[in-house]
Amino acid sequence: MKKFRADLHVHTVLSPCAEVEMIPPLIVQTALELNIDLIAITDHNASANVSAVQKAAAGSGLKVIPGMEVQTREDVHLLCLFENLNELENWQTAVNESLPDTLNRAEFFGEQYIVDEQGEYIQTETRMLLTSTHFSIDDVFEQVNALGGLVIPAHVERKTYGLFPTLGLLSENWPILAFEISRHTSPAKARAAFPAIGNYPLIQSGDVHRLDEFIGSTIFLLEEPTVNEIRKALKNEDHREVYIENMPDKLHP
Repeated sequence: MKKFRADLHVHTVLSPCAEVEMIPPLIVQTALELNIDLIAITDHNASANVSAVQKAAAGSGLKVIPGMEVQTREDVHLLCLFENLNELENWQTAVNESLPDTLNRAEFFGEQYIVDEQGEYIQTETRMLLTSTHFSIDDVFEQVNALGGLVIPAHVERKTYGLFPTLGLLSENWPILAFEISRHTSPAKARAAFPAIGNYPLIQSGDVHRLDEFIGSTIFLLEEPTVNEIRKALKNEDHREVYIENMPDKLHP
């Protein structure tokens, strides 16, 4: 097995809440400077910048997983990770049909930029992305899994859009393999605060909206950096593993 330092929750300038510095070349450069081997691009309800980050990372040694952070009708955020762009494009088609036909208010929410691998402007996404889709949590699990993807509830301890503060429950219908916690807590604190986490595996991500929010505390032991291998690690199959390294106290106020 090989060791991969990961941050599976990274936004680009397509997300209205991300800083303008979140362009492909700077994302790749920063991840490499922090010895991160594996990232996922997970913009809000959108994926148009994923291929640009992949192109920016080509030949660098950094693996970029196609992904999205989708907002369900329950106002819960879920990370959706895919093996390839084709799976992601199929999911994006479904998400587009489930989004309300509302224009983005850039002066309030922020701009939504589509860029190339150099970070050069291509166009602005005018549809409002920072909103709930019509999909329920059940819908997301069903459709993403059918496409071959992987669903991980995001920053589950957060009061805003986190699974446990928002709903306070788990459904037996959700085939959950793991939960994500934010950089503002620790595995021990999260499990103590929300006993429903139980023995589920945890990953920790920076939810990176600015370059200084990368943390790379999640470690995977995999044969190769793929979604299928990550799935095996979350199931603790075939000697694949996942764990969170201890981070400095300043990350856990």
